[in-house]
This record gives sequence, structure tokens and C-alpha cells, in this order.
Amino acid sequence: MATQITDKGMQAKPGADDTWLAQPFKRGAGVFMGRITPTGERLFYFRYSDPDGKRPFLPIGPYHPKGKGGLTLAEAYAKACELSGMLQSGIKDLKAHLERERLAAIAIQEAEIAERNRAKSAAAALAEAQARRLTLEQLFQQWQRAELTPKLLADGTRIGRKDGGAWVKQSFDRRVFPRLGHLAVADIKRADLLEILDEVKTEGKLRTATVLYADMRQMLRFAVEREVIPFNPLDGIKRSKIGGKATERKRVLSDEELRLLWNAVPNARMHPRSAAAIWLVLATATRVGEAMGARWDDIDLAAQTWHLPTTKNQRDHTVSLSAFAVERLRELAAVREAGPDGKPSPWVFPNTSRDNAVCIKSFGKQLADRQRTAGQRLANRTKLTDSLALPGGKWTAHDLRRTAATMMARLGISTDVIDECLNHKLQSRVAKVYVHDRRLADQARAFEALGDKLDELFAARECEDNVYTLYASR
Repeated sequence: MATQITDKGMQAKPGADDTWLAQPFKRGAGVFMGRITPTGERLFYFRYSDPDGKRPFLPIGPYHPKGKGGLTLAEAYAKACELSGMLQSGIKDLKAHLERERLAAIAIQEAEIAERNRAKSAAAALAEAQARRLTLEQLFQQWQRAELTPKLLADGTRIGRKDGGAWVKQSFDRRVFPRLGHLAVADIKRADLLEILDEVKTEGKLRTATVLYADMRQMLRFAVEREVIPFNPLDGIKRSKIGGKATERKRVLSDEELRLLWNAVPNARMHPRSAAAIWLVLATATRVGEAMGARWDDIDLAAQTWHLPTTKNQRDHTVSLSAFAVERLRELAAVREAGPDGKPSPWVFPNTSRDNAVCIKSFGKQLADRQRTAGQRLANRTKLTDSLALPGGKWTAHDLRRTAATMMARLGISTDVIDECLNHKLQSRVAKVYVHDRRLADQARAFEALGDKLDELFAARECEDNVYTLYASR
């Protein structure tokens, strides 16, 4: 064996057996060795004597004169020097020591990988948590898409709200979003919500406060179901604490009041279509929103029917039009105006732009403004503040629907038929399962009887100013 390994020696031709080259270190601190196998492999080793008297070989690496795919002689010798230095430092079992270092390095590497994975998981969890921290306005958008937008289920059941939540959004835009819309739902406290409701109550708008409370609570229940928040902050707050004790309106216009109203409407300076709406709601017992949203495509004057494909309870409804109702609609059809596209407006009660239905609030305000005292008159509103006031007190468009139902009952119409005329959902579970007849023939007789009664009450109408003639002459 040579006493010093050279590049020339490592590049010697292979023999029939392994060729070994050795270069001892001083003080017996190991031997740097080169090996040439019969197949031409050239490898470096470090050999030393362990405490048991054995002479293990520690592989250093393959040889390459330029270090391409292996170690140069200088690089291999440097590593051998490191191993020799360990021996000189007092490490006797070099192989066991290197194994322990290898395992420690693996452990450190695994710990680093685990830490990186934990960091990634924590970052992902944080990102998920941030994604779940919807703002109140974002929550409303999800709620509107999922539950307020009208949808037809596979079994034919309609869900959602007729207006797709437009009215609720208008209310939230005005009272909720300016203060809480940008906040994360999880950060909103019960006190924040009650503060808004208390302000509405302070304005004296108890009904508005009650409706706003119900909508907020429903939206927050939606958030709980989707694990956006752990609980509903409005749970435990009774409705009576918001808008006071619930009381059902019982206002029904008497026959005499209806006669007075018939004579008062032409002189109340209402928009003629609004005047017609009073009598149409009374003759059809429809909800005011359904009446204001009526479309000509859904009305068949020849067949005397009005189909409402979408209603408040998501149950379609067909109204049999009495002669009295048909007369009102024919007068409106005669003065039907064109929409923005130049075609006749599709709405029975169009707004001023004639591109959509009139707002139901507009109709309600016209009625309310004409049932005030002179001192209660609102700025820029009608001066005829008591032109529609009646002896029985204030009345609303919904009271006309109640009056129509009461008149039907007085005419001997059965309660179940009246419920169908009003398009009420069946309350009996048995009826829901077994009764699938809408009693259309009975409804038609009920509506006709109501129309005849109205004709009888208003028999002297030809002596009064005709509001529709006035409209046509404008």
C-alpha cells in the first residue's frame, strides 16, 4: 500500500482483485484509504480501530478527478481529516457516534418538517377562520340568496319571499348596515342590535321595530345553522319587549262606512289608479302587495279570472272576478299607459316610470295622509287630510281585505271557502294531507256574492262624480 494517495494512483487500471491505497494519519488516528474494484469503481474510505479491537471501514464517497458525480481527492481527504480529528478528540467508537449524529439530524429534520406543517395548518386554520368571519352585510347577502330568493322545490312547493328580500334589504340598508354592516357577525353583541331596535321604538314605530327584530333574528338563526356564529344573540328576547304586546287588528268597515267611502274617494284627490286599488282589494280580498303587483298578463277579463302565480305564502291563487271587479279593471285597461319600451305597461298599477309596479308604501301613504287632522298634515303632502276619515276610526288597505272576508261570512259563505278566497294555508294537518281541492266553484260563487253586495251598497254611484271618467279626461 502507498503511504500517500494521489490522483495517479486512484486512476490506475483495475486488477483482478480490489486494489487498496492507504494514507495513515499521525498518532494512529485512522487511515485514509482508496479502493479500485475489478469493475473500475473508485471509492474512498476511512478506517480506524474501535474499542473492541475491530477495524471498521467508514465510506466517504466515490472518486472523480473533477468532482463530477463524486469527490475529488482533496475533498475526500478533507472529510477523512474531519474523522481523524474526531478520533483525536477522544471519540473512540466513531461509527456509533456518527450513527447517533445521523439519527439526531433526522430527528431535527423531522421536527422542522412537523413545525412547518403545523405552521401551514395554523395558517390554513386562520385563513378558514377569517373566511368564516363574515361581515353582517356579507351574511345578509348569503341569507338573501339562500332563503329569501323565491325558489320552486321538486315537490312544487315554493320557498323564499315574493320580492326576493328587497323590502328587508331596504330596511337593513336604512337602519342596520350603516352601523353594523362592516363588522364581523361574530363580534356583534346583543347590545348592538337592541340599540338599533330601541331607536326605532323611540321613533314610535313599534310595528317597524317588531318586523325588523323578526328579520334580524331569522338571519342570525341562519348564521347559527351554518356555524358562522355559535349562538343567536337575540335568543331569549321576547317579541313583546321590542314592539309591545301583540294585538290583532279587528277593524272592519261597516256598510254605511263603505257607502261614505265610495262617495268620499272621488273628492279625495288621490291618484285615480290608487282609488281603483281600494275597490279592487275590497272586491278580491287580495293582500295589498298582491294587488299592487298585479300584471295584465295574469288577468283574463273574458274568463273573469286573475291568477296570482306567487303570493305571500308561496301558494298560487286564482281569483274569480265578480262583475264589480271586472268593471274596475276594464276602466283601468281603457287608460293603460305605455312603458319605457313604448309597449303597454305590463303592470296594472305601474309606478311613475311605468317600468315596474308601484310601491305598496306609496298606496298606504295616500290612504294614511287622508285620515289625519289638519294639524297632523305632513310637509308636501295632500291638504285634504281628513277626506277619507270614517266614523269607525283609521283604516288601512289590509282592513279592506278583512272587511271583504267579513262580508262573505255575513252572506253565508262557509269559513273554509272564505279561507280559500283569502288564499290562507290550511291549518289542519289532516286537511293538508287529504284535502287537495281548492273549491274553485265555491270561491267563484263567494266572489260573485261579494260583488253583488258591493253593487247593492253603491247603487247610487251613478249620481256621484266618476273617478275614472275624471282620469280619462286628464
